[in-house]
Amino acid sequence: MNKLKIRKNDTVVVLAGEDKGKTGKVLKVLVEKQRAIVEGVNIINKSTKPNAKNPQGGFVKQEAPIHISNLSLIDPKSGKATRVAIKHEGKNVIRIAKKSGEEIK
Repeated sequence: MNKLKIRKNDTVVVLAGEDKGKTGKVLKVLVEKQRAIVEGVNIINKSTKPNAKNPQGGFVKQEAPIHISNLSLIDPKSGKATRVAIKHEGKNVIRIAKKSGEEIK
């Protein structure tokens, strides 16, 4: 399986689907399924049974995973979607934005 170029806390833009054009912060990356959970993107209504936290039960809005191929990192310089290059410096791995050549932190 290929390594993913998107990590937790990255800012990404959605390229395809219902939420196309929206941006958000990556909350979690599911490596095995090649999916990510992005803040404010792909919101679903999940029905829940009554519990201690929510004694009434009902519907809860939450983010659902979205496939990595539908996401693109945002260039730190221009603020637009960019592809990612990987550069090795000794044991360190550095991600570089292809549009500006700037390092992604």
